[in-house]
Amino acid sequence: MLTSLGLVGMTSPSRSLTTDTPARDRRSARAQGEAVLAPSAQLVVGLFVISLIVMAAGLAIGRSGWIDLERDAWLLRMRAYRVAVAGLCGGALSISGVVVQTLFRNPLASPQILGTTSGAVLGAHIALLVSVFSLGGGGVLGVVPEMLIPLGATLGACLSLLVLLAVVSLHEDSLALLLAGFALMTLFQGASTFLTSVSQEAWELNRAFSALSQGDISAAGPRQLLLMLVMAAGGALPLFASSSTLDVLLSGEEEARTLGVDVTTARFWLVLWVALLTAGAIAVGGGVGFVGLIVPHALRPWVGQRHRYLLPLSFVAGGGFVVVCDVLCRLAPLPSGIPLGIFTDVIGAPIFLRMLLRHMRAQSLQG
Repeated sequence: MLTSLGLVGMTSPSRSLTTDTPARDRRSARAQGEAVLAPSAQLVVGLFVISLIVMAAGLAIGRSGWIDLERDAWLLRMRAYRVAVAGLCGGALSISGVVVQTLFRNPLASPQILGTTSGAVLGAHIALLVSVFSLGGGGVLGVVPEMLIPLGATLGACLSLLVLLAVVSLHEDSLALLLAGFALMTLFQGASTFLTSVSQEAWELNRAFSALSQGDISAAGPRQLLLMLVMAAGGALPLFASSSTLDVLLSGEEEARTLGVDVTTARFWLVLWVALLTAGAIAVGGGVGFVGLIVPHALRPWVGQRHRYLLPLSFVAGGGFVVVCDVLCRLAPLPSGIPLGIFTDVIGAPIFLRMLLRHMRAQSLQG
């Protein structure tokens, strides 16, 4: 089954175990595989040191040049909010990509490729419209205006993931998954573009729509940081605690059920937590794409498949990656810089194309 899903280079060390093997032997083999695939201490320390250097650079470098700690305390505070929000958004999207790839057992899956990011953007657009046109701005159905956009983004991301799970349950094929994700992404992006076009007269609303679509963290402040902290913690901590469940799901549903995992319940909660992480990143940072594809793809050869290592290290690496992208966007020789989402798309699209071609070549060799 894993081969038919196109899991080239992404199968668990336990893939060679048959369903006739006793559960105790499988657990023992899994523990041995985990020890083999544990990342080295040098890799972990190096990754953290690089991330700290990147964040320091994010504080020091900007369009106004190098910062003076004595003279520019206010500028340092603004950059600190921006770096923190960028790091949390990147970490959230990165571990979302890890979990999505495990859920669908496909290394080509990511929140953007499968339409989850576009669904969250559309949900945020609809919530923004509802918030703007709600009577008195006092919220809707008891939900305060500040939480409407994160709630809408969460619902949009959940909808996308649930549709894809339904598609996979009917036809377990990599091509079907990617085509369904592309269709959802196109549908959601078309609806978002329509909402943007009909809001041309309302300048502030149109600007907010554009920021959500293109990705923008230039307005990051304490409220955005607090919101991102809450949503990142609410999604990441349960995922970290579910690392063993994710390892079993990567081995296949049949083995997961054999080991006592309620696959349906596990999928439901995993989808909810991924939606929460994606929605938080979209609500605060806008449509930043391909982070969930690039970072796990770069880390797996060094870290392995064990989620107890892959998830936290992906969070750190994803945060550092987005901070670097944000600094480069700030330094772009344009009056308003480059939108963060466009920059990550330019980097991520060629990497995805390279992965897709390699995946197709591997499938042709197997066929």
